[in-house]
Amino acid sequence: MARCGWAGPEEIYIDYHDTEWGMPEHDDRRLFEFLLLEGAQAGLSWVTVLRKRERYRQVFAGFDPRKVARFAPAKVEVWMRDPGLIRHRGKLASVVPNARAFRQIAAEHGSFARWLWSFVDGRPIVRRGGPPRVSPEAIAISKELKKRGLKFVGPTIIHAMLQAVGVYDEHAKGCFRAKRKRSGVGSRW
Repeated sequence: MARCGWAGPEEIYIDYHDTEWGMPEHDDRRLFEFLLLEGAQAGLSWVTVLRKRERYRQVFAGFDPRKVARFAPAKVEVWMRDPGLIRHRGKLASVVPNARAFRQIAAEHGSFARWLWSFVDGRPIVRRGGPPRVSPEAIAISKELKKRGLKFVGPTIIHAMLQAVGVYDEHAKGCFRAKRKRSGVGSRW
């Protein structure tokens, strides 16, 4: 079966590609998960994050932003000793404030998903072949998140998140996921 070039050969990558990457996501908990994980990935390979994902899920209350927003700042010291996490102080210290800001956006807009998808009029953007590493939407979203105090949300990180949660459908030409028909999908670039 033909897949995007990045999706192999490791089974963890293949499974992620085949079942998650690029699927339109509208659940705030899942969006918070990807926001947190993409920030943790900065400067590392995605497979590192995928291998540690289950531990992140355990430590960060199943990626429930309400629970994470109530964590004490002192938790960072505990997290820094956990080999199941990416032990980068700045990334770990950003988790609780990011959860609080995430919740604020959700409260203002009815959900974080509604806010996020408003940048693309609620429809995935379909692009095939050679997607940019940064896009106008990622730049705008990054700018707004930074203005609200979030960390590890630069345009490249946000672009990767938008790919992961299906705001962008950037499966490569020839990938079996690119061939399936979708209704109501926008196409740009």
